[in-house]
Amino acid sequence: MTVPGQDPTERRVVVTGPPRRARRASAYYRPRTEIDEQTTLGHTYVRSLMRSQLRAALTVFAVLALLVGPLPLLFAAMPDARRLEWAVLGFGLYLPLVLLARWYVRRAERNERDFVRLVEDR
Repeated sequence: MTVPGQDPTERRVVVTGPPRRARRASAYYRPRTEIDEQTTLGHTYVRSLMRSQLRAALTVFAVLALLVGPLPLLFAAMPDARRLEWAVLGFGLYLPLVLLARWYVRRAERNERDFVRLVEDR
């Protein structure tokens, strides 16, 4: 079909090709979407957080076991020292337990803060 007044040999041909600049699907990579969409990478991120939290908890448990575990043996070796037992249990363990709890909370919060920085790309 020819258009009146136009020679068929003079028609222009438009050649299309790939765009010069490829567009990204998103402006930047977001690990948060990986977690929300429950991809393998998102699962790896969450598993990393859980492992770091578990490592902190096991560290606290090990220190606590080493601190409190030998006490029954110590008390069994000294059967006549009932006041010493109560003093050690009531006063001697208080400060180490508070310090251990404080360390654990700080460590857990730091793990979460690092995870948020990783996920939020900051």
